[in-house]
Amino acid sequence: MHPLFKNTPPAFQPSGHTHADTLTVHPLDDTCVLVATGEDVLSFLQGQITNDLVGKGLEAACLAGYCTAQGRLLATGVFVQIPESTSGTASPTVAILLRKDIAAAVTKRLAMFVLRAKVKIAPAAIAVAGVIVSNDKLELLTSAIGHALPLTPWQSLHTSSGTWVAAPAQAGTHRWWWLAAEKPADTNEGETSELAQLFELGAAESWCSTDIQLGLPWIEAKTQDLFIPQTLNLDLIEGVSFTKGCYPGQEIVARSHYRGTLKRRMALARVDVPCDASITPGVDVYEGDAPCGRVINISIESQTSWLLFEAPFEAMDRNTLSIGSENGPRVALQELPYAIRNAT
Repeated sequence: MHPLFKNTPPAFQPSGHTHADTLTVHPLDDTCVLVATGEDVLSFLQGQITNDLVGKGLEAACLAGYCTAQGRLLATGVFVQIPESTSGTASPTVAILLRKDIAAAVTKRLAMFVLRAKVKIAPAAIAVAGVIVSNDKLELLTSAIGHALPLTPWQSLHTSSGTWVAAPAQAGTHRWWWLAAEKPADTNEGETSELAQLFELGAAESWCSTDIQLGLPWIEAKTQDLFIPQTLNLDLIEGVSFTKGCYPGQEIVARSHYRGTLKRRMALARVDVPCDASITPGVDVYEGDAPCGRVINISIESQTSWLLFEAPFEAMDRNTLSIGSENGPRVALQELPYAIRNAT
């Protein structure tokens, strides 16, 4: 973890707390960074992922999927271009945030398609943290780290302290993925210790719960090759470009968009009883005694579980879904911050 937070005190606010007076940092140990470098890296990745990386430029990241030829997602990730002055390389560099348990498989598969392109892809020794600040603490944070921060989701900023990518956030707060440099060049140990006292150390589960409540899905090892981008609502949250050109699975994704009528989507649910360890991503969602969908992500905090799952609209409308079996925990459907189907 970045030395700024080596001695950061733990947060004492309970699950479900309001965001007033919040200034927390969340080590995201289940998230890692792949670094792709080389003269051809932008054109190569542009032909592999669902979004328009080149069009975003250096000041914005993009959410994107990486698909099989059948349009099934092998990964979702955040892709951000790193300027040469920050990366220390003489060629274009792209950092890719994704779940750690799929990093090796994604690296291997991407490498299969590099062929003669001048591209190298490898894991990076970069700490990933999530930072959450309430509106009333924003000025305190920017003063402490010595620079302003991007406030619009998906904007990025590259500084001596690392790369900051503005994440979707709940009302009254701002969030960032922080790709933390090992140590800011102009910060000494005394300063880092002093700055650490401004923060509280938050749990990764709390950050994950917010991602889930905002409808931001992450493909994990147990859910690879199961969903098309639209099933995970990537087309609704700026994760798919339908104009930028070809990529694996593009024809199927485009056909679903232009010709098809989706009958299932990702939805948000809350479970108000403790879920046991058997309830994980990839587990079936049941309507009666028949499976009808799957869990995508789940976060458990105290007695409450938040989950994203995919299921048919008809099953959502009947609203009698359970997790893991017919007798498993019942879900309470919740509203996502965006509509998942057209108004009737």
